[in-house]
Amino acid sequence: MSAEYIFPHRHILGLAEMADVDIDFILKTAESFKEISQRSIKKVPTLRGKTVINLFLEPSTRTRLSFEVAAKRMSADTFNISGAGSSAAKGETMVDTARNLAAMNPDCIIIRHSCSGSPGLLARHIPAPVINAGDGTHEHPSQALLDLMTVREHKGRLAGLKVAIIGDITHSRVAHSNIIGFSRMGARVRVAGPATLMPPGIAAMGAECCSSVQEAVSGADVVMALRVQKERQRDPLLPSLREYAIFYGITPEVMAHARPDAIIMHPGPINRGVELDPALADGPHSVILDQVTNGVAVRMALLYLIMGGE
Repeated sequence: MSAEYIFPHRHILGLAEMADVDIDFILKTAESFKEISQRSIKKVPTLRGKTVINLFLEPSTRTRLSFEVAAKRMSADTFNISGAGSSAAKGETMVDTARNLAAMNPDCIIIRHSCSGSPGLLARHIPAPVINAGDGTHEHPSQALLDLMTVREHKGRLAGLKVAIIGDITHSRVAHSNIIGFSRMGARVRVAGPATLMPPGIAAMGAECCSSVQEAVSGADVVMALRVQKERQRDPLLPSLREYAIFYGITPEVMAHARPDAIIMHPGPINRGVELDPALADGPHSVILDQVTNGVAVRMALLYLIMGGE
């Protein structure tokens, strides 16, 4: 990376707009921040005096708390707004809500919304930097970045790895961001899932569509299970979760097709016994809790890069 490199993005809306050098820079920045969370006093003055608003108009546990922890560990002031507790519940538009928040001069607004494209719309209407914390079925960039960081920690590289992503690809913003991110960093991505949950044009996204879980997992270095996102499905697309677990659940028998040192990932929350066998979720190859730990470091890096921390 050139010594003259300057992070070029004012907003973090998705990985589709990032080059491999941008992703690598974020990951290296996150790696430098990870040590802070291991101190006895987990706080630095990096963003002291900055104001961060978490505008979460869709339910979240890990992402919202991770962003809040990240901001507070760098001494920023944080304020959380939920859908039920906002004027959106009274009929106010998302843009009007954001404009009113922007009038209070925050330094960053982090938004999660059920509609794809909402963060981009927000970024066009307010002066503050915007971070996409998940928008509809579009992207979830910070999740993909923490996944990339976790894999690089455990495998020492990203280029040349085989990554299998199994589950509801159509409705998963995590899958979309991960396909972009891993492909851009030189990994080979395979996906598998029910035909009703597989989007058209998957090859154009940078992934290979497999006809079975066993084919996708064969020789994989990384296996990621995804939750079936019923809340985004207008019509039933599966006969039952039980049938899904039989044909697409990640079990020890399925993992036997992967490399012996393959790691197991999940963005959470896990439906145990559906997409992932509990023995694997809690087993020695699982890095699911490492993903959560790295999420704080990645989000610290994102806040630092777009708010000009010192």
